[in-house]
Amino acid sequence: MAVDQLEHRVTSFEYHHARLETRRNILRFLLKQFGFTLLAKIDSVTGMENVPAEGPAILMINHIAFIDPIVVLHLLPRNITPLAKAEVYDYPVVGIIPKIWQVIPVRREEFDRRAVAQVLQILQAGEIVLVAPEGTRGPALKQGKEGIAYLASRSGAPVVPVAVDGTEGFPSLRFFSPAWREAGARVVFGRPFRYRADYRHARQEQLRQMTDEAMYVLAGLLPEHRRGCYADFSRASQHTIEWL
Repeated sequence: MAVDQLEHRVTSFEYHHARLETRRNILRFLLKQFGFTLLAKIDSVTGMENVPAEGPAILMINHIAFIDPIVVLHLLPRNITPLAKAEVYDYPVVGIIPKIWQVIPVRREEFDRRAVAQVLQILQAGEIVLVAPEGTRGPALKQGKEGIAYLASRSGAPVVPVAVDGTEGFPSLRFFSPAWREAGARVVFGRPFRYRADYRHARQEQLRQMTDEAMYVLAGLLPEHRRGCYADFSRASQHTIEWL
């Protein structure tokens, strides 16, 4: 996959999958043994077969609670690299998780070329990245940022929409939190798609359309009260995407 020369110049980042596997596997073990027995619970998972067993992919999730990306990476058999706001590294205690995992920090107030170049390099290596296009948490979908369309179109990687629900109130301590009386996290992995080849070098106006089309796909996997500004499916289109 080609990566723009400009994006090569703005980062010295080098992705070494094997170097990260041991630490990520240890963290996954701890999450399984302690995190998802004492701090959070899973109710249901569907569509896991839609995630490629090998090769690059972009997981596109809605973002309700801090724990959403952790739920998804816990469920998948493959290790993945999430993107997160740069401030997450500074969180007390829990900030150690993204540091150990080497989550890609993103400066949300700008087009973060360094983060973009890092993601493209990881995709070029045949790995999976996780992106929350809204850029912030909330109970219902907000307008997605164009970065998801930029990354998917430039890399050619398939996009897997992932709908997450039931994570509000987690992480919380089992036996003490009312959140544990609820069903728990529900995750739906939707049918993958990619952007058509003629949108490989799409610019701003096209990226906006491409992003909104992807967000409507994600909205279709969510319950009605989670769809937010993508609730009106009469405005949805699929001109820029092709299903896989």
